[in-house]
Amino acid sequence: MLRATTLALACLVGSSALADQAPTYGKQLEGFSYPHPLKHFDFSSQGQKLQMGYMDVPASGKANGRSVVLMHGKNFCAATWETTIDALTHAGYRVIAPDQIGFCTSSKPDHYQYSFQQLAVNTQALLDSLGAGKVIVLGHSTGGMLATRYALMYPQQVERLTMVNPIGLEDWKALGVPYRSIDQWYQRELKVDAEGVRNYERNTYYAGRWKPEYERWVQMLVGLNKGPGHQAVAWNSALIYDMIFTQPVVHEFKDLKMPTLLLVGDQDTTAIGSDIASPEVKARLGQYKVLGPQTAKLIPQSQLVTFEGLGHAPQIEEPQRFHKELIDWLER
Repeated sequence: MLRATTLALACLVGSSALADQAPTYGKQLEGFSYPHPLKHFDFSSQGQKLQMGYMDVPASGKANGRSVVLMHGKNFCAATWETTIDALTHAGYRVIAPDQIGFCTSSKPDHYQYSFQQLAVNTQALLDSLGAGKVIVLGHSTGGMLATRYALMYPQQVERLTMVNPIGLEDWKALGVPYRSIDQWYQRELKVDAEGVRNYERNTYYAGRWKPEYERWVQMLVGLNKGPGHQAVAWNSALIYDMIFTQPVVHEFKDLKMPTLLLVGDQDTTAIGSDIASPEVKARLGQYKVLGPQTAKLIPQSQLVTFEGLGHAPQIEEPQRFHKELIDWLER
């Protein structure tokens, strides 16, 4: 009993020390190290001068002339694609990984009308500036919603579409999740801390499991939120959550024209607003074991790969297995 108590106290002290030593980052994630050179795209949108941070990584193997655009999730950044960038560039692909406006190394405007259409337009402007031409689009989580919207708006630009545990496979508001105002989201986002993020991701993303390498992404997110851009980061996050909740894409999956790959960890339970839904509604939400096959039937030229036992981010949980499935499909 004494040994157990001592271990528990040591864990508490260790957690406190970790919290005390947690890094903070600038409003555009200044101070956090990206795996490849970070560049910035300057452009105007909605009467404002804005910047998108991005990585443009050439093939390190024999170049095949194809480009992949990576679209990150809500609690992720371009940097979290680190192992995917390496796998794709080694296989001969050029990889372009932007941070969308409101996220990570990009601008956090005081006022912005967020829509997936606007983020798609911003992304297209970046790609035009880089002379990217036709691309393969790979979106994870919220990036899957953006990838869907981008592919619907620019079908001539998209050679193939790949989505990794995309959220928005269901229409939460239509299923009965109550509306949370932007002000309510803002108050919630102001309170983001490492323990809360870690617990949420462990339970929702990783099916109750945790590995030490996940901690870097927790500290990235929390360090950005707790830094000098604290209020701007929280406000933009609130606006983005409202966009996600109010702009479903599920009803338009049937209109996708290009070959599409769904890569789904079947233990994922991510669902926006599930924390305030009634028990009856919550019980029906975020069942990726059901949503994956259901979505594959809606998309005309789709293929589903299910990662049994994995959660929201299979590219992080089991990168070798994930990248083999991805690259095998791209090269078929």
